[in-house]
Amino acid sequence: MATTPDYHFIGTYTRYSSWTARIELILSYFQIPHTKQFVPLEKAREVSSSGLVPLLKSNSLNIAIADSLAIAEFLAEDNQHLSLWPRDPALRALARSAAAEMHSGFSTLRNTFHTNFITHYVGEIPISEAARKEIARALAIWDSARRATVQRLKEIGEEERDKGFLFGEFSIADAFFWPVLWRFRSYNLPLDGATPEALKWIETMWNDPEIKKMIHWYYQQAEDPETHIAKYDGLFAEYGVKEEVFPEDWTFRAPEA
Repeated sequence: MATTPDYHFIGTYTRYSSWTARIELILSYFQIPHTKQFVPLEKAREVSSSGLVPLLKSNSLNIAIADSLAIAEFLAEDNQHLSLWPRDPALRALARSAAAEMHSGFSTLRNTFHTNFITHYVGEIPISEAARKEIARALAIWDSARRATVQRLKEIGEEERDKGFLFGEFSIADAFFWPVLWRFRSYNLPLDGATPEALKWIETMWNDPEIKKMIHWYYQQAEDPETHIAKYDGLFAEYGVKEEVFPEDWTFRAPEA
């Protein structure tokens, strides 16, 4: 007899929502049983007392957890048989630090370049100095994470755990940077400062089979008119920027040196 999953996940449509997309990817990638409910952002108050999503409800504990980082930490603690954070304490600490910086920082990228997965904004999009600093910081985090991981796994004799993700195997840290990676594609943000290590992580993310399943789900969402958010149409139109839809079979190609 089938049992109802303990977790009920509530959020808004993930082709636009970086906050919800982080948790959806964690639940999906680690195949954690759950039910889910997506609503338009303006209806969040109907499903959340705070009016904020994402929200994760645990039926067994009779609690509801808000905030993507708090939800991720709860899932890691409640599923210790899974490596939502790296097993190695040094890499685990670095992964938590990177995810926390993503969670609390990068305000210019968030507020200027809104999450929009399937759309490509084509043209000369203005990039402020503040945005350029945050772009450089993201690239630096990805580079330093990969370098530290290679060194640490070699030190402890666990090189086989390096699957090309930020800290070896896929973790919460990768999920937290996933929606930022979209922005580089959606707005053609510059990758000219990316090191080979950072570019390799980008390639790993875009080509991972489990993430490709999630990508397919974003395109399925786009078939439902209810998921559309009109305010993301016409961004940067005053600069002559036009919008196209990325083909689902788009593949990442590293810029030539």
